[in-house]
Amino acid sequence: MSVEGNVQVLKEAYAAFNRGDIPAILGRLSEKVEWIAPNVEPVAGTYHGRDGAAQFFRKVKEIVEFSAFEPREYVAQGDRVIALGNYKGTAHATGKSYGCDWVMSFTFRDGKVTKFQEFTDTAAIAAALTATSAATA
Repeated sequence: MSVEGNVQVLKEAYAAFNRGDIPAILGRLSEKVEWIAPNVEPVAGTYHGRDGAAQFFRKVKEIVEFSAFEPREYVAQGDRVIALGNYKGTAHATGKSYGCDWVMSFTFRDGKVTKFQEFTDTAAIAAALTATSAATA
């Protein structure tokens, strides 16, 4: 698939995410995709295959509600597409909000994502996910 075709696949996947259509995203992934999530518990780690990616998306849905998820720029060459963007979310457990810029790296083969890795402000996300304890006297 062409570089432009790979970028279009990502645009469609981001649109699917924004409307909550995770099956549409999974359909754009290789059966053997490697999905590397940033180091924020409980989603941190490397997930394998479409089932692993589905598990990642279930965890994300359990912990955060996004108010904005905006890819802003795509940089593509060969089988690689880098997306730059921003998201804003609120942690379900704490009610704390956060906003972060992100970079997401995708590797393609035959029009399917074979590898994903996200880079973001993990400290901001972790702070939103962590309940603050009351100070004791």
